[in-house]
Amino acid sequence: MTQKIVSAACRIANGSKEKLLLGNVDVIRDWGWTPEYVESMYLMLQQEKPIDYFIATGESYSLADFVAQAFECVGLDWQDHVVTDLYRPTDIAWGGGNPKLAEDKFRMEGKV
Repeated sequence: MTQKIVSAACRIANGSKEKLLLGNVDVIRDWGWTPEYVESMYLMLQQEKPIDYFIATGESYSLADFVAQAFECVGLDWQDHVVTDLYRPTDIAWGGGNPKLAEDKFRMEGKV
């Protein structure tokens, strides 16, 4: 999703007349960075005792916030270039979590 948004914003800023088609921009997500999630998965697999960890940044933002920021970076108002008509009835309204257990465990071991 992030690549779709950023790429479209860049193309539009460079003169493309396209509209970016998105679903419900009111959904809220934890916009973590993939390499950090992969590192967390690796660290979880290194533990002697299996424990359920919740991997997240601890901060969640709406898709509209993300889109607005991406378009702002290229000097555009996202609402002039985005069409929201791809609604999915099963879309989760809020996604995020508290990463405290993983942060505490991996920091204690000097991994983070």
